[in-house]
Parts: sequence; structure tokens; C-alpha cells
Amino acid sequence: MTAKPDIEGSSAVIPNRYGPDDVGQRPKPRAAATKRSVRLPPPLQKTPHAARATEWHAKPLQERPGFLVRRLHQIHTALFAEECAGESITPVQYSILTALDQIGGAEQIVLARAVGLDTTNVADVLARLERQRLVRRRVSQRDKRMKAVSLTESGRALLRRVDAGAAQAHERTLAALAPKDRARFMRDLAKLVSSHNEIGRVPISVR
Repeated sequence: MTAKPDIEGSSAVIPNRYGPDDVGQRPKPRAAATKRSVRLPPPLQKTPHAARATEWHAKPLQERPGFLVRRLHQIHTALFAEECAGESITPVQYSILTALDQIGGAEQIVLARAVGLDTTNVADVLARLERQRLVRRRVSQRDKRMKAVSLTESGRALLRRVDAGAAQAHERTLAALAPKDRARFMRDLAKLVSSHNEIGRVPISVR
């Protein structure tokens, strides 16, 4: 039995396992660790949406279209209530009665698209108008699942009484504009509504 060489504390030389012809088998010396460069992401740039958001954020609330449109609606509603104070009718009810007068009898879903309200809200408004005997609802002859709506004589009479006050409310809403500016404003307003029509909760029927 051959004794193991005592390596520690001796000058024994450990023989090389590899011969002169074993160069390809010799383990390659480890390369010194190099410092890897880390690629940093490019600096954040503002997208067009972010840039526009910053631009609108800098504007006072009173210069933003959403605020102005909502405020103008509040003003017109107040003017309508003032001019039509003698009658118990709201702008939405007036719109429905006017639509029925213009298109004749119509199914509730058609009426909803004419005034831009969902069918549930239209049904609620029609129920109140029916109790006041201003409209009549019957089963549609075209589709038994639908209800057709028409104006009663009382509804037409109410429209005739309210039309002058409603017209005055429209005039007062636009009173600050010169006549030529009113026409342009109405064209631009109609263009905005038409271009965004499908985004609204209930797209209106565009002529």
C-alpha cells in the first residue's frame, strides 16, 4: 500500500496531470473580472398627450371647453325655467314633446335617439308626460314588444304655449354674440356634436 504524500509542511511537488500533448485539455485560466457597462434607459420624454395635458392643466378652469359647455348648459336651463315659469315643464320634457311634434308618432327607442337619452330615462319622462295626458303610449303595430308614442291635443297645446318662452331662452343664451357670430357659433357647435356623436352615451339621430 502506497502512502499518500504529505503535502502540508513539505516541499513535495505535485506532478502535472497533463503532458506536453495535452494542451487542449488544460483548463483555461479565468479571465479577470471586467466591469460590465449598464445601458441606462433614455431620458423620459413627454408624449403628445402628456404635453397637451400639461398645457390644459396650466389653463384656468374658466378657459376649458368642458367647464364652459357645462356652465353654458346651466345658464340656458336657468333661462328656460325663467321664460317658461308659467308652465310645469323641463327642458328635457320640452325636447321630447318637440321631437314628437316634428317626427310624428315614434317608438320609444327612436325617440331616445332623437333627443340623446337612453331608453330608461325616456321611459321615465314619458310616464310623467302620460300622467299629465300630454302624450299617449300604445303597443307598436310594427313590433309588439315596443311602445309607440304620440302627442295628444293637450301636448300640442302646451307646445304652442311654451314655444315663445323657449325661443326667448335660446335668444338670451346667444345674446352676447353678434348675429353673424351666432350663426357661426351654431355651425361650430353642431360640427363638434356631429364629430363626437358616437362617443356620447346615446348617439343622436343626425339629419
